[in-house]
Amino acid sequence: MKVLVTGAAGFIGFHVSQRLLARGDTVVGLDNLNDYYDPSLKESRLNVILDNPAFSFTRMDLEDADGLMALFADEGFDRVVHLAAQAGVRYSIKNPRAYIDSNIVGTLNVLEGCRHHPVEHLVYASSSSVYGSNTTMPFSVHDNVDHPLSLYAASKKANELMAHTYSNLYGIPTTGLRFFTVYGPFGRPDMALFYFTKSILSGEPIDVFNYGKHRRDFTYIDDIVEGVLRTLDHTATPAPEWDSDNPDPGTSSSPYRIYNIGNSKPIELMHYIHVIEDCLGKKAEMNLLPMQPGDVPDTYADVEALVADTGYQPETTVEEGVSCFIKWYLDYYGDQKGNG
Repeated sequence: MKVLVTGAAGFIGFHVSQRLLARGDTVVGLDNLNDYYDPSLKESRLNVILDNPAFSFTRMDLEDADGLMALFADEGFDRVVHLAAQAGVRYSIKNPRAYIDSNIVGTLNVLEGCRHHPVEHLVYASSSSVYGSNTTMPFSVHDNVDHPLSLYAASKKANELMAHTYSNLYGIPTTGLRFFTVYGPFGRPDMALFYFTKSILSGEPIDVFNYGKHRRDFTYIDDIVEGVLRTLDHTATPAPEWDSDNPDPGTSSSPYRIYNIGNSKPIELMHYIHVIEDCLGKKAEMNLLPMQPGDVPDTYADVEALVADTGYQPETTVEEGVSCFIKWYLDYYGDQKGNG
C-alpha cells in the first residue's frame, strides 16, 4: 500500500513509518518539524528512515489546505495514518490557539483530502485525555466522553466528531485511536519518562504531581505501533447492531470506529519512578506537588473491542519498556544529560 503518515517525524509517527516500511509498504511522511520540542530529535528520527527508497518526506503545515490537497492529488494514497497534532495537556492551557490551528483546522484539511481523493481507510490519533472527569474504570469506548478537562482533550474529542461526520456524509472509513501514555526510545522530551531520566542523571529534582499517586496506563511504543497497524488493516465498517435509540459512542451506523490502545495495566507513578531509578542506578530527588490543572488522577484502558476486532495484545512490561528507553537514551545522548 501507499500510506500517508502525518507527523512522521514525531514519536509515534516515526515508529509507525518504520514498521510500515519493514513490511513492504510505501510511506509518504509529512511533518512541519516545529519547535514545540527540540527539532534535532525529530530530524534524528527522520534520518533513520530517509535512506529507505520506499520513504519520501514532505515538510508542510497541516493548516496549508492547498498544499495538502495537492499532495493527496499527486500521490494517490491508499490509506492515511493521521498522527500529526499539537500535543500536551499542560501546554494547551498556555497556548490554546495552537490546538485549534493544528488539531482542528489540520484535521479538517486531512478529512477534506480523504474526501476529494478517496482513500480506503483513515486512521487517526485521539487520546485517553478525552475521558476527562470520567472516573469509571477501566475507560471504555462505550463510555460518554463529554466532559474534557483541557483544550487538548476537547480538540481530540472534536476530531472524533469530525471523523464521524465525514464517515456519515461521504462514506470514508475512519478509525480513531485513543492512545494511553505512550513511552519508549525516541520519545518526546515533554513526557514524564524523558524528563525524569534527564533530571535524575543531571542531579536535578523532579516535580512529582499528585504526590506520585497518579496511576497511568503506560504503554510501550512497540505495542502502540502493533495496534495502529492492526487497525489500519482492519477497515472500519458500519456496525449492523447499532441502535439509534440507544447509541453506542464507540461504533456507528457509518463506517466509523473508536478504539483504546493501552497496556490495560495501570501503574502508580511512584512505582514508575522507582523502575527508572533501578535502571539508572541512581535515586531521584523529588518535589512532591498537588495535581496540575487539566490532569486526571488515573487512566486505565479497556481494550476489549480492539482485542475482539484485531487480536491486539500488549506484551511489554513497564520494567522491560523503561529499560529499553534508558539504553536508547544513554546511547543517544552520550553525555547522559540530554538536551531535550
